[in-house]
Amino acid sequence: MKSIISLLRTFPRVVLAGILAVSAAVPASAQRGTEEPRAPREFRGAWVTTLMNLDWPSRPGLSSEQQQRELIAILDHAQELNLNAIVLQVRSMGEAFYRSEHAPWSHFLTGEMGRAPSPAYDPLEFAVREAHKRGLELHAWLNPYRVHNNVEAGGIGSTHISRTNPDIVRRYANVLWLDPTETATRDHIMDVVLEVVRNYDIDGIQFDDYFYPWPRDGRDFPDDENWAAYRQRGGEMSRGDWRRRHVDELIQRFYREVKAEDPSVKVGLSPFGIWRPDHPEGIAGVDQYEVLYADPKRWLNQGWLDYLAPQLYWSTDQERQSYPRLLAWWVSENPRNRHIWPGLATWKITENDWPVDEIIRQIDTARRQRGSTGHIHFRYAWLLNNRKGISSALKERTYSRPALVPPSPWLGSEAPSRPQVALREGTEGGGHTLQIRSKEDEDLRLWALYTRERDGWHFRQVLPANPRNQGTIRLPASGERISHVAISAVDRLGNESEKAVYRLR
Repeated sequence: MKSIISLLRTFPRVVLAGILAVSAAVPASAQRGTEEPRAPREFRGAWVTTLMNLDWPSRPGLSSEQQQRELIAILDHAQELNLNAIVLQVRSMGEAFYRSEHAPWSHFLTGEMGRAPSPAYDPLEFAVREAHKRGLELHAWLNPYRVHNNVEAGGIGSTHISRTNPDIVRRYANVLWLDPTETATRDHIMDVVLEVVRNYDIDGIQFDDYFYPWPRDGRDFPDDENWAAYRQRGGEMSRGDWRRRHVDELIQRFYREVKAEDPSVKVGLSPFGIWRPDHPEGIAGVDQYEVLYADPKRWLNQGWLDYLAPQLYWSTDQERQSYPRLLAWWVSENPRNRHIWPGLATWKITENDWPVDEIIRQIDTARRQRGSTGHIHFRYAWLLNNRKGISSALKERTYSRPALVPPSPWLGSEAPSRPQVALREGTEGGGHTLQIRSKEDEDLRLWALYTRERDGWHFRQVLPANPRNQGTIRLPASGERISHVAISAVDRLGNESEKAVYRLR
């Protein structure tokens, strides 16, 4: 198994004196003078963009095998980098990277909207399975309202929403958009969302920052007919409040209905990083409240999400769009203690823009900011290509050890049971084996492996749990550094069991 191979590459080598058997292992309850081992907790994610083939697949029309090979390269890289989550764009507009009754296959996959991959496979199912094999969370990233990014390019299939229900689609410049003020729009979006939640073992689902479109050439969004009908019915809200109300209704429904379907799936939103100018004081920039008609401050205040990933794509020393001040402000607007995971502009690492150290500083800032428990890189191509040495610097300086995803106690805080672990003697060539077993009825994601050395406990590795919750770890022999090992079970909400601690003699 790849997890075992990876472990053997990174696990400190130990010498186990004498012949070890199960009886030579002393469980946690019998330990004395060994402090509780703890794993660092930090969401380390990266967005994988499928729109226009920016991150994956590299171009439309690749064979299924080529697509899978490219995605595996990304997931292997993420595992090696000690990330713990991938946020995969599965619906960049009204097309799908999965089998869907509500959207045609994406032309970014096959070159033609509606054409399935050949040989047939389901990219989202494949991504979830392969991510989980590597101990990575997989979050499905969707754009709610945009349904085609360039209508002039043509190629729109008969099963696209603009063909099946054109009454709720509006053209703005050359982009097709669902009208947020239509009830049928919210119904359609929730059909799309719940299809993904029901059919795939995802860890999270996320909407990005495209609510109402960014203004073009001073034109307004074409919802005049619905606005006039609202006013004729006696509506008294301003047009901005009227638009925001419909977006708010979608976000509230998004959270409520996902939780009704599967409470363990984390609901995320990644809005533009500035709520309104002068929030905090002195901040300047686009007013998304009045321009995009999005109110993420309210969504966070109300707890209509499990994590917020504001896109803080500005530098640490930029005064009018200050990364640290904006991060602190978002954290201050979090009365329900949801996760705050800022989006990082890793894509700005270029010859003429940011140095690698800027991203390192931003991660350090987020770690120092109380209430911020992780971050997400945009976008994966920069990490995969090690642009200007960013991945090397992260692995050496920032992600030198793995980390567990922070728990979400409002979704459930009951810890899984402590795993049963048997330490068995080695065979030819030395080395020994840990055989792990947890209760089969527990919904586990991982086992966490710790080692105690002369300088204390170290969190070493995450090991994916299989459906039967059984596994094996082989410990190579040599060296004398490790005195104890510990194993815990981690469920899909990040809750960690008590450790099974064993002394090596």
